[in-house]
Amino acid sequence: MPAAHLAPEAPALVLEPSDRAPAKARRYLIGRFRELGIADDFVGRVVVTELVTNAYKHVGFGQIVVGVIPDVRDDLVVIEVRDEGAGEPVVRGEDDDAESGRGLLLMEQLVHDWGVRPLNEEGKVVWARCSR
Repeated sequence: MPAAHLAPEAPALVLEPSDRAPAKARRYLIGRFRELGIADDFVGRVVVTELVTNAYKHVGFGQIVVGVIPDVRDDLVVIEVRDEGAGEPVVRGEDDDAESGRGLLLMEQLVHDWGVRPLNEEGKVVWARCSR
């Protein structure tokens, strides 16, 4: 059996759902990227803003937990946002008249890949893997 390539434990950010949560998540991400030696945090900031905003707008209860973890198998970084909601995010099609709802569509174009992992307890983790 091959050895697992585990990343070191990283501190997570625990947030209450609010309109201030995305800004707090961005500050956390900027600090984690700096710790990991990642100079360009643009994509990471877009991703964490979208995922945390979705968690507080569409779930609206329970804690939001944000993690930024290096993927040691590939030269990528994983951004994870855990919430207590049961519903999965849906990428909406392009709509020139829409005033919102394009965040996941944009994020999908910027990241290496992304997905949803249901939790045994209530909730899910939405994750995205980004270039370092």
